[in-house]
Amino acid sequence: MRQRFSNLIKVPEQAKHLKTVILERLKGVTGSIMKKAERIKFISETLDELLPDPPIPLDYSDPYTLLVAVVLSAQCTDLRVNQVTKELYKKAKTPKAMVKLGTEKITEIIKPCGLSTTKGKNIFNLSKILVEKYDSVVPQTFEELEALPGVGHKTASVMMIHAFKIPAFPVDTHIHRLAKRWGLSDGSSVEQTEKDLKKIFPESEWEKRHLQIILFGRTYCKALGHIPEKCPICSVVGCKVTKS
Repeated sequence: MRQRFSNLIKVPEQAKHLKTVILERLKGVTGSIMKKAERIKFISETLDELLPDPPIPLDYSDPYTLLVAVVLSAQCTDLRVNQVTKELYKKAKTPKAMVKLGTEKITEIIKPCGLSTTKGKNIFNLSKILVEKYDSVVPQTFEELEALPGVGHKTASVMMIHAFKIPAFPVDTHIHRLAKRWGLSDGSSVEQTEKDLKKIFPESEWEKRHLQIILFGRTYCKALGHIPEKCPICSVVGCKVTKS
């Protein structure tokens, strides 16, 4: 059963206490500007303290239902996606059943997610390909995943790391924004951010760090109205100006 994010987020008072504790650990660091290795250590420790066991925010039961949920999540909240897939999966939870349901019905059910015409066609067509080419099994390579309708590199990365436990580091808008704010990447592109984070964090941590940074960005380090002095991480490591 998926845990709710709200049950896993430490309250602000705990975040303030954590900040005080870690600042004590940093006493003696030479100079007023933290070195990159020190920033990475602080960021990792803070994420582990505040979000020790981050859940996957989408409801799913197998690789196929995760794939459909991720396709639906484009420009839509996870909460809304979970509400929609709850109804969609009552009608179809397999590629064959989805093809039988048809594009028109799929589009009608997923309308609350937005971009329903495009998403409906993509879900129908990728399901059809899975049935005809892969015996209804979701493939486990980037090349095959990214060839499916509506599946880009980020979606393929989500599938690889969460569904198949194959090393990948999906980068969404939150991760891209925070990586630049924290000086972990120059923010020039999502592709560069992915490369930089893969070098910074051990491969064994990629799945956890991906989820932690997303949740931290939604909770403490939002795109709009962000106050660096109140952020448990930016207030310590500094904050580079971002456009998003």
